[in-house]
Amino acid sequence: MALDDLKSALPDYAKDLKLNLSAVIGNSDLPAQQLWGTVLSCAMATRSAEVLRQLEPEAKANLSPEAYNAAKGAAAIMGMNNVYYRTTHLLSDKEYSSMRAGLRMNIIGTPGVEKADFELWCFAVSAINGCGQCLDSHEGVLRKAGVEREVIQASVKIAAILQAVAGVLDAEAALVTVDA
Repeated sequence: MALDDLKSALPDYAKDLKLNLSAVIGNSDLPAQQLWGTVLSCAMATRSAEVLRQLEPEAKANLSPEAYNAAKGAAAIMGMNNVYYRTTHLLSDKEYSSMRAGLRMNIIGTPGVEKADFELWCFAVSAINGCGQCLDSHEGVLRKAGVEREVIQASVKIAAILQAVAGVLDAEAALVTVDA
């Protein structure tokens, strides 16, 4: 199992991450599509080749082709949107926030899967990318769709854990390169 491989790759000082991988992803109550779509979109958002390589096969096995593509699409579109909307939010000149973005975002309207699942994946990726405006927007859509706070929280826990695992694995790989 991919989670076991990731856990075994983590050093002893990251024991909490090992435990959290098991608890939050390995023992998740989320339906398979929500879970593995969140895992795949977040693995892509971490930009860690190792995390993505380890988790993508299991995600692909647990998702329909449409859900697989939509999860990847969520990571792609939020990679763009999180930069744009985080910037307009952070700028002192608030006029930028009222300007038309003019960026294509068709996948948000027609993701190919249930809208709430796609929004959940966008929310989780936005947590990794640190866009408060996008987090608020997607959380609002999820709540209006009847998604419980516990489900939303579960997605951000997945995002947090995968981001931390990616950071540790990438740092350890860099240290091996430095020591060589």
